[in-house]
Amino acid sequence: MLAVKGLENSAVYSLFHRIILAVKRKTLIRYDMNTSRSVVEIVPTHIVTEGGGFKVRRPFRMGKVMSPFLLIDEMGPVNYGPGEAVGAPWHPHRGFETVTYLLDGRMRHEDSAGNQGELNPGDVQWMTAGRGIIHCEEPHEEILRDGGRTHGFQIWVNLPASHKMMRPRYQEVPSSESPTVEKNGVWARVIAGECMGEESAIDTKIPISLIHVKMNSGSRLSQELESGLNGMIYVFGGEIEIENETKVKISPVAFGVRTKQQIKDGELGILSEGDVISIKSKSDSEFLILAGPELNEPISRYGPFVMNTREEIEQAFIDYRNGNFVG
Repeated sequence: MLAVKGLENSAVYSLFHRIILAVKRKTLIRYDMNTSRSVVEIVPTHIVTEGGGFKVRRPFRMGKVMSPFLLIDEMGPVNYGPGEAVGAPWHPHRGFETVTYLLDGRMRHEDSAGNQGELNPGDVQWMTAGRGIIHCEEPHEEILRDGGRTHGFQIWVNLPASHKMMRPRYQEVPSSESPTVEKNGVWARVIAGECMGEESAIDTKIPISLIHVKMNSGSRLSQELESGLNGMIYVFGGEIEIENETKVKISPVAFGVRTKQQIKDGELGILSEGDVISIKSKSDSEFLILAGPELNEPISRYGPFVMNTREEIEQAFIDYRNGNFVG
């Protein structure tokens, strides 16, 4: 997908907000031995235009706030007429990974290393841009000709400095090989990590959980997440509630205790520290669970490049112009 234009947040604002979030996450654990995670902040979404003109729903303030995730874009859902579908023409990336997960529709992709293929509903493409690659993501010829519904996600995952210049690679997992599980009114596809005894085969350079969950109204899910990882839930259908028994017996009241524990369609819930999430569905609901480590490294970001220093960004532009992004 084409990149966010420019720098999303100032360095000062980003640092301040990361400190506040860290305090929020840790305070609940400090005053309560319970390791259940709670919602400490609700981040709303907004609509932006990307690629060749398609609209995505994106949480505010993602860029430098919730390491290691740089971006969560919900593509659609949209119903295209014949000849209306648009995608992301040829563009470069360096220094991070893109995860494309398709729910409805068909897409095709091609890159400068000679890879090409297509994505169908339930398919996952985990692309590690590493030292640099140029690719395109376009609607399948069938969607272009006949139109149809398209819905999916693209998520950007930052790489630590030690892996930013690794060789680019693709991991493509068709829906038939992507582990799913269903129990007691809860269905899940495990894109990365583990859920209800099912584990993903995706190889990640850092510990990542990425789980697509559907819950019937009134059902419950207890999901373990490795303690110390940043956790969040993005809801794109219905409403869920995070159940916990947080009790704070001293003053002042800890950050997050009075934060509403309900997350609705179009909201990103940022979670406190802990090792388990207890989720109750207040209606038929659908959402993503995401978790990953705080990289604690500087971020220099411009357009399709995410590095650690301004000099590395400038070098990325030089290498791109010189034709060095060949895979």
